[in-house]
Amino acid sequence: MNVEFFKEEGDIILHIKVHGNDVEAAIKALKHQLQREGLFREIKKRSFYEKPSEKKKRKQREARKKRLKAMRLRKPV
Repeated sequence: MNVEFFKEEGDIILHIKVHGNDVEAAIKALKHQLQREGLFREIKKRSFYEKPSEKKKRKQREARKKRLKAMRLRKPV
């Protein structure tokens, strides 16, 4: 099973080649790749309207979490 990505003018085209009629493994690989790309998170985020103030707070929370994680990983043990 091959998973290939192509970018064309900002769009991502995803090709998954199925070998030996193993469709379930191909679907699992597709879901895994979409999860890594953040598609499910994006769909969930866009399913409801988010006020600009809430969006700002969410972005600040995410930045804080990212900064703290980077600091933890940088610390010598």
